[in-house]
Amino acid sequence: MIVWQIEALKAAGCTEVILAINYRPEVMYNFINEWQEKLGIKITCSQESEPMGTAGPLALARSLLDDGSGRPFFVLNSDVICDYPLKEMLDFHLARNAEATILVTKVDDPTKYGVVVMDEYGQVQRFVEKPKEFVGDKINAGIYVCSPEMLQRISLRPTSIEREVFPHVAADSRLYSFTLQGYWMDVGQPKDYLKGLMLHLDSMCISKRHLLASGPSFVKNVLVDETATIGQGCLIGPDVSIGAGCVIEDGVRLSNCVIMKGVHIKKHSKIDMCIVGWQSKIGAWSRLENYCVFGEDVQCKDELYFNGAIVLPHKEIKDSVPTPAIIL
Repeated sequence: MIVWQIEALKAAGCTEVILAINYRPEVMYNFINEWQEKLGIKITCSQESEPMGTAGPLALARSLLDDGSGRPFFVLNSDVICDYPLKEMLDFHLARNAEATILVTKVDDPTKYGVVVMDEYGQVQRFVEKPKEFVGDKINAGIYVCSPEMLQRISLRPTSIEREVFPHVAADSRLYSFTLQGYWMDVGQPKDYLKGLMLHLDSMCISKRHLLASGPSFVKNVLVDETATIGQGCLIGPDVSIGAGCVIEDGVRLSNCVIMKGVHIKKHSKIDMCIVGWQSKIGAWSRLENYCVFGEDVQCKDELYFNGAIVLPHKEIKDSVPTPAIIL
């Protein structure tokens, strides 16, 4: 997802990306080592010693974000997936001389969210948290364009940009909203992650229907890394992503699932509505369903059944988990 975001930022004219990191910083440093040259853009890390909220990281990276030119910068939550209309959003921001512009998306039930109330020109009037009466149907999509002057409003402490910064910008009539056309998903939960996968694959228009006599068959929205291998008689899809170096043996059935890098799925297993973490191994004739989430390097014996199991990394599983449970 971060690669997808960085590619969109580069297409919008960005020359440098700053990653605000806290948890497991070595993962992101490894990411930079692998991807900076591939993506052709400078990637810098700004590491927090404590969680700084959604605005504090901007104050921490102030010297990187404000080079004195007055040029605005983008802010993206890393767990948001959409088509990223960043160039259009930037043009909108500049045309209105805004201090900040929020990407907003329409929802069916605004009573579950904080609603952004704006006028016909997109100027934000106020925010209403979980309104009982209809005041609008647009919510904050977690992507912003900000002018450097906004940084003066942010103290170097844990701070919420949504609650402690944007209301003041709106009060000064300098906050605008840009409405997203197309799909959007916050993928912070497993169900939402898989729904985000479906929406993303639909957006990529990669639907396939390869019906082969003995080889694998792909049915609607299947994304397979070129280094993965898939055996005979497999049925893959709909809505499946298979990562680099995966080995899918003969007769496997995959649907509505994410198979991370280096996973080995042995013959005749079935996986539906699940996420299988990096370097894991699923035994032959096994079955995973109902939003199972396997962490990195989970090793499963043959002929096991998992129903909604959450398995932490580096575990060897020898018995079935027939009811939803967390395996520590």
